[in-house]
Amino acid sequence: MSNVYFEDLFTVKNVDPDGKKFDRVSRLFCDSESFKMDLILDVNTQLYQLGINDKFRLMLCSSMRDDGLTDEGEYDKTIENVPRVRMFEYVMYGKIYRIEGDEYNTETSRLAAYVSFGGLLMRIQGEANNLNGFEADKNIYLLIKKIETIEKLLKEMSKGVCSKNLLEECPELVEKITENEKLKYRLNILKRSAEQSNGLEEKKTLEPPPQKIAKEVIKHFEVVDYGDSIIEKLNNLFTNSFPSWSQPVNIKETFNPKYGDYQFDSCFQISRHLITEKKMKTSPKDIAAEIIINLEMIPLVEKYDNVNGYINIFLNTKHLGKKIGEACAKGVSIPKISKRHVVVDYSSPNIAKQMHVGHLRSTIIGDSIARLLEFIGFSILCINHIGDWGTQFGMLIAYLRERFPNYLTEKPKIEDLQTFYKESKTKFDEDGDFKSRAYQCVVKLQNGEKEFIDAWNMICDISRKEFENIYKRLDVLNLVERGESFYQSRMLSLVKELDNEGILKEEDGRKLMFIDGCNIPLTVVKSDGGFTYDTSDLATIKQRLFEEKADWILYIVDRGQSEHLETIYAAAQKLNWYDPNEKRVEHVQFGLVLGEDKKKFKTRSGDTVKLLDLLDEGVRRAEEKLRSRETNFESDGQLIEAAESLAYGCIKYADLSQSRIADYVFSFDRMLDDRGNTAVYLLYAYTRIRAIARNAKVERAGINNYLAQLKEGIIPLEHPREIRLAKQILKFSDCILNTVTTLHISKICDYVYELATLFHDFYKECYVINKTNNEDGTEQININYNRLVLCEVVADVMQQCFSILGIKPIDRM
Repeated sequence: MSNVYFEDLFTVKNVDPDGKKFDRVSRLFCDSESFKMDLILDVNTQLYQLGINDKFRLMLCSSMRDDGLTDEGEYDKTIENVPRVRMFEYVMYGKIYRIEGDEYNTETSRLAAYVSFGGLLMRIQGEANNLNGFEADKNIYLLIKKIETIEKLLKEMSKGVCSKNLLEECPELVEKITENEKLKYRLNILKRSAEQSNGLEEKKTLEPPPQKIAKEVIKHFEVVDYGDSIIEKLNNLFTNSFPSWSQPVNIKETFNPKYGDYQFDSCFQISRHLITEKKMKTSPKDIAAEIIINLEMIPLVEKYDNVNGYINIFLNTKHLGKKIGEACAKGVSIPKISKRHVVVDYSSPNIAKQMHVGHLRSTIIGDSIARLLEFIGFSILCINHIGDWGTQFGMLIAYLRERFPNYLTEKPKIEDLQTFYKESKTKFDEDGDFKSRAYQCVVKLQNGEKEFIDAWNMICDISRKEFENIYKRLDVLNLVERGESFYQSRMLSLVKELDNEGILKEEDGRKLMFIDGCNIPLTVVKSDGGFTYDTSDLATIKQRLFEEKADWILYIVDRGQSEHLETIYAAAQKLNWYDPNEKRVEHVQFGLVLGEDKKKFKTRSGDTVKLLDLLDEGVRRAEEKLRSRETNFESDGQLIEAAESLAYGCIKYADLSQSRIADYVFSFDRMLDDRGNTAVYLLYAYTRIRAIARNAKVERAGINNYLAQLKEGIIPLEHPREIRLAKQILKFSDCILNTVTTLHISKICDYVYELATLFHDFYKECYVINKTNNEDGTEQININYNRLVLCEVVADVMQQCFSILGIKPIDRM
């Protein structure tokens, strides 16, 4: 809608940090989820209550109209009757009175907008692209609704207790929530439930069934040493200081030196708990005082300050400087975690078919997760579970024997195999005699007859060469091929075992396995005696648990397989194959790749985009971009090599920087943009940082010599930009630990982008290399080695992040 300036989900991070100035008004400090904007907002607390950690949906628009038009004239009270208002709980009307660069960043690409709602003030700031349409003196509406309200409504609908009247009260509910990518998946299921409750025919949907929400998050590893972590170290410290409090503690970074570097605000939650559960009235301030007494003083912390129940944590800048010196000499110290053996299942293309864009996310996400876990010291087995067995091979071999009798000596290309596969499938469905011959070929293949085994190997080899070419280009290494054929003998023994134990129930000639809590039973044996994907997946998970002795098994598979995989896991637990409290068996799900029309990514003709064509197009565009920069490359070969690194890095980063659960829009123009959170921006920043020492003709050995001369190896940190950059560097350990827990690689992308942005701010205000002219006309180069050390450590950490993401840095851009 053209009259909507901005919309996102926000989380309240702080309330009245400077104290409450007015009885009926609170000042909220909030961060947005999708667009990384920060918001300061005054709210009338008599009318609407929001507290720390509350989430809410915010819309800023020029009109209450839904037709995209703007309002004329002044505020109209009749807007209370329009559908858009009824979708929200709190509405204000005001005027934008100032637009300027935000206070943390003087780049023109970042803006801050100031609005007055009759004396209640708002400031929203961040990327300028997110503030399109904001102009001084424009009227604006602000609308808010708590997420917990929406979620409560959705839960009611999902249980089928939502009446038609409820939907009539909010006629645009379905449409508005669908616009939110995070809730769209749930909504289709909820709409279906609502339709069933009204006796309507259930509609078909492409969306997957809703995932079961875990009751608790289980950490399947033990942290032996927190390394250079800041937040995790503080979390552990505060948890031990108040043993009677079992809930997670809340420590957040502050951005006002008055309140220290970090703040602990769980005292208020503890106070409420003591009052309601133990009938003990203890103020947050007294709880904070008790915690501070019990807190261990560690080198990281200079002091703790109790301000009305908030514990402000001031870091020791000398300790930060010492850690930066150590990081330059030996690298940032990452957490040491108890070792785990992990099986990562990803990519999984089908034999006789070309890889397409649908394989992109599984391959990229899986490879990055494997790199991350290997980086922290886990032993990793990367498995490519290819589709290389089954009836389709009987169809294809029968077709090749009839149409191309010399196929074993004159081998077809992969694109021809795919065409033959489609033609054989059509004939299989329409021609009963051909279907019979295809089944005969399957039997002969399973019996190991030479001609059919040779045909099968030939088809697999042609496909394998295609796959390996793509894996080489994407730098995906160490994938161990384990196709359906690998598990054939294991499926036979599995069925026999389940039969003997009385697990299987026969129904209409099929052998089924029923699992409590799962809607659909597993079909282990079909009525014709054949096996299914259920059989294969049960044999697969058993092999990985008992033969590979895996501690973790991660399936990097699209979210549409959620219900199937959850049923497989439930079956494995029912059979006592593993305890979910001890072993991590997880569906690492991801959304679709969409075109710019927000539909499944297709070619103009409507065909699925081939992955090879996508990579070629990326290289072509990257080469054009590098040529347009007029960068001096020694040869065309060097240019092409740089273009390939840039293209593949951009394709990977565009995927990995998104929430993997959500769908994302594939856009070459956006991913090759050198502004904002893109691989181009980061690679360019990295290249510039590495050039600083090189242009100053300072080798790493010279920097190490400088470090050796420092007292206790401490880098002096004096400028606020130096301190903030040092803190961000050391957050790398927290980022790694957080990503291992959640397996959301986007957290590393967010981290490295923030690191590059803070470096840019630092570099503008803090000189590193200063050139002056002497009286005799010679040039003198003055080097601030303390800051040069910071530059080198930033580049080192960026390089580590690139390695985890599978991105190759470029020497010239």
